[in-house]
Amino acid sequence: MHWKILIGMGLGVMAGLLLANFSWAPSFVKDWIKPFGTMFINALKLIAVPLILTSLIKGVSDLKDLSHLSKMGFRTVFTFIATTVVAVSIGLVLVNIIKPGASISEATRVDLISSYESDASTNISKAVEQKETGPLQGLQEIIPDNIFGAAADNRNMLQVIFFALLVGVGLILIPKESARPVKEFFDGFNDVILKIIDLLMLTAPFGVFALLAALVIDAPGLDLFAALGMYAITVIAGLILMLVVYAILVYTFTGKNPAAFYKALAPAQLLAFSTSSSAATLPVTMERVTEHMGVPKEVASFVLPVGATINMDGTSLYQAVAAVFIAQAFGLDLSIGTQLGIIATATLASIGSAAVPGAGMVMLVIVLAQAGIPEAGLALIFGIDRPLDMCRTVVNVSGDAAVSNLVAKAIIPVTVPAVELEEVKL
Repeated sequence: MHWKILIGMGLGVMAGLLLANFSWAPSFVKDWIKPFGTMFINALKLIAVPLILTSLIKGVSDLKDLSHLSKMGFRTVFTFIATTVVAVSIGLVLVNIIKPGASISEATRVDLISSYESDASTNISKAVEQKETGPLQGLQEIIPDNIFGAAADNRNMLQVIFFALLVGVGLILIPKESARPVKEFFDGFNDVILKIIDLLMLTAPFGVFALLAALVIDAPGLDLFAALGMYAITVIAGLILMLVVYAILVYTFTGKNPAAFYKALAPAQLLAFSTSSSAATLPVTMERVTEHMGVPKEVASFVLPVGATINMDGTSLYQAVAAVFIAQAFGLDLSIGTQLGIIATATLASIGSAAVPGAGMVMLVIVLAQAGIPEAGLALIFGIDRPLDMCRTVVNVSGDAAVSNLVAKAIIPVTVPAVELEEVKL
């Protein structure tokens, strides 16, 4: 499947480059190609909430007692926060060494601001609304007043997770005879969702073809990418280093071959690259982790949905690099204290980012405001945010998979399928 997805991506890029030579291409792609990519993403998002609900209830209720749940929860959240801090730190170190802001000319800055002023204003207004809320607003919003209302919006994943945890805990506490029919229902529902995922993945190569073709058509000019090239290189270098960090963690704490780990995860990474959405990729991530890495389903069903919501290592790294880059472009010197503040703010902002394309841009405004950096600088990076969003989503998904392996090793001995062992041996 990952080869089919890769071929679909390649053909999509080629089709976009070919059609870009014709004046009628943008409207043709928008009307006849891009909708298929949109339908593919919508189909994946359609099953995101049912998947999280059923898999979490099943995973929690399969645990023997609440002490097991608390132990798993603490290890999961602690590991996610630790990797996020590492990601932000890597981003700050790289951006201070490379100094990509020095390569931005005045002409390029003026052109970007005029081109993306309206988009930047939209993100700024959304961020202002979040900044005006109280300090406990984020905690307050975790608890929904209506589970059906929460399940109606993919941005409310934390609320769905909270409800699923409550149901799972309730199933542990009531007598087994009473819990059995409810567990059997959610077990069966989970199997149905997984089968739907199998069917949807058959259309993945066509979906990513449409997504990449539309992206190439909509992309800014090559001179714009050249002007911001050093910024993009800095972000990508940091993301690659995070993939190395995951490989080291997986090998150190689980003994797994990093090459085998990334080979098993490749379809999920390619889908994450195409969709720029951790939530949309969650079904595939769960399938790769459980069936190809040997992580027990009760662990994956807890760690991965939580990770898709709060673990945004790629997003936090990008926010740190973007904040300092914008400051450099405006000629601002950031003190050590300010950059330490960026670490804290970017970590918290990444946790609050929705697992959907472009959410990191909204949270970036909060990081900029904390550091005293002009929010108008958001327009400087808006032009190349989409391709970088695709790259950082790959890191987000890889981090979720790595942490699920670490937690599984600490909680339950991980058994690698015989097929994977044979591949590693070869």
